[in-house]
Amino acid sequence: MAKEVTLTIDGRKVTVPEGTLVVDAAKIAGVDIPVFCYHPKMEPVGMCRMCLVEIGRPVIDRATGKPVLDENGEPQIRFFPKLETACTNPVSEGMVVKTTTEKAKQGRKEILEFLLTSHPLDCPVCDKGGECALQNLTIEYGPTESRFRFEEKHHAEKRVPLGDKIILDRERCIQCGRCIRFQSEVVGEAVLAFDQRGRNTEVVTYSDPPFDSIFSGNTTDLCPVGALTTTKFRFGARPWEMQSTASICEECAVGCNITFNTRRDAKRGGVPVIKRVMPRQNEEVNEIWICDKGRFAYPTEKTRLTMPKVNGKDASWEDALSLAAEKLSAAKQDAVILASGRLSNEDLFNLKSLADEMGARALLYTGRGGGEATRRAGIVAGTNLADLGEGDAILVLASDLYNEAPLWWLRVKQASDRGAALFVATESPTRLDAFASKVIRVEVGKESDVLKDAAVKEAFAKASNGLIFFGGEGVSETNALADSCAAFLEANGHIGKPNNGLIGVWSHANDQGAWEMGFEAVADIAAALKGKTVYFAGTEVDSALAEALGGAAFVVVQSVFEGESLPDSAVLLPAQDFSEREGSFTSGERRVQRFYAALPPAGESRPGYLITAQLAEKMNLSLEGDSAESVFARLAAKVAVFSALSYEKLAEVKPQFPLMSRGDLYYGGTVYENTQGLGVHLAPGS
Repeated sequence: MAKEVTLTIDGRKVTVPEGTLVVDAAKIAGVDIPVFCYHPKMEPVGMCRMCLVEIGRPVIDRATGKPVLDENGEPQIRFFPKLETACTNPVSEGMVVKTTTEKAKQGRKEILEFLLTSHPLDCPVCDKGGECALQNLTIEYGPTESRFRFEEKHHAEKRVPLGDKIILDRERCIQCGRCIRFQSEVVGEAVLAFDQRGRNTEVVTYSDPPFDSIFSGNTTDLCPVGALTTTKFRFGARPWEMQSTASICEECAVGCNITFNTRRDAKRGGVPVIKRVMPRQNEEVNEIWICDKGRFAYPTEKTRLTMPKVNGKDASWEDALSLAAEKLSAAKQDAVILASGRLSNEDLFNLKSLADEMGARALLYTGRGGGEATRRAGIVAGTNLADLGEGDAILVLASDLYNEAPLWWLRVKQASDRGAALFVATESPTRLDAFASKVIRVEVGKESDVLKDAAVKEAFAKASNGLIFFGGEGVSETNALADSCAAFLEANGHIGKPNNGLIGVWSHANDQGAWEMGFEAVADIAAALKGKTVYFAGTEVDSALAEALGGAAFVVVQSVFEGESLPDSAVLLPAQDFSEREGSFTSGERRVQRFYAALPPAGESRPGYLITAQLAEKMNLSLEGDSAESVFARLAAKVAVFSALSYEKLAEVKPQFPLMSRGDLYYGGTVYENTQGLGVHLAPGS
């Protein structure tokens, strides 16, 4: 256990672990020290000088090594003659910090006045207005008027594309370096740098293509002013005009916690739309970061399916459900229920229940197997990849995490930085190779040979924690690979405890949820559907699935988007997007997390679980469909691994340090505090 240190900050005594910085200790004590360049996720640099405070330390007797006492028996405190930066000074026993003296106030005022000499007066049109650290701190600590003439202000380029997603306004930049340090320290992709000197210092990108990083959008969250903005949101809305809703990213299996910012849009007739996607703090999943895939997925331009269709024409829900029920009832065991991993747990449960009642086959539409192995050997309660480091072993097998699951890439890279033995085994080079203890080039179909590698075997045999991420193509091939990985982990004692086990790098947000409920995958989807009555539920029908459905006897499609063309005889049922309803996803780490409705439903669309329940009712079968919560309660009662879960459990939160709430824009950026649920891991076993 770390040694603890007691100090006094503005008259308040606080005890913190040794090595804590003064700025963080102050936060624990309930004292806010303003900062620009400091960020608790990065190394301190003391560049902006905004955190200047008075710091006094006990006078130490050199002979005895003990504090010199005054006439009252208290340690004598000697203050440094100049102000010091709170972000670079670690605490020490008996330290006294003063943040509100006239000297400290004057120091802040002068720093702000200096920064404002080079800053444009464009707050009324700046995207950062309303959540700008410079704006807020100037009002609280800055001068009431400037001594500089407007015409003497520094001028620079106003719209510089750093890449296709990020715009830099050089005039607004205060050279805090947060963006540069994030890319080099956190991500390990040093694609940004400072160029020139003095007042002409500017941020540049020197990668090819420019700003070559899938985490580029995070720099706009970290920027304390309006210097960095996204091309998608630029001049899109004001922060105070938007509503905020907690959600879960559906772009991959990581399960990043996000916040949808929505606002009514005049161009769309006053209908609310998603204006931007922001990170929501969950230190065990995505910390405070999201990748560009998730950030820029919305708003989408795909065409929505807004009302039922029968024989290619608009129809009523009654007619569409009646025809679909008639065809499915006639088919019975010859029907196939086909689901997408983009569906919620509630949707999947009702689909599986319907398949079980009918005696039909329940299939997951995927090109990757291994779900049975992850049910058996998947990671369990309490897993946090941030705990992995020295003495642990990680194998990334047949997967390019950077492109498939970027936040897992980042967290695995960070585990390697902390000393974990990292093995990367892929056919082609990946961006994770640079951080690996050993890189193994492996041919497709021979991935399981990696488990025989001497270095891999030795590392996992000795490791306190062992984790394997697996990918690959082909259902049969990945089934075999996952089984081999599960057996390898079991032989080395890496199953059934936190931070150990097998993780499938699935293509969709809830493939793991489908596996947990017993859905199967088949190698030849076209053969499995040929001549069958098929009920497909997903977000859209892609070209490969449309071709496979062409051989079916009859097709019922429950979809969010119109997708590829289908036979005229098909019944199309409009489903709500996950952003329009409540529900839950199960991540590849087997963590179940809630999402909430951010938008009103489009047209006549309905929640997927309700559509399935209404369809079952037409077939004289009974499924729960009153609400997402009631369906989840039924799921928890029927599926053993979900038995300990409820919506109330999923909504529970706990303190996360450092707490970067919405009130701390200057401290943690525009990341949203998590007040609506951190999620819960599934129980061990299958």
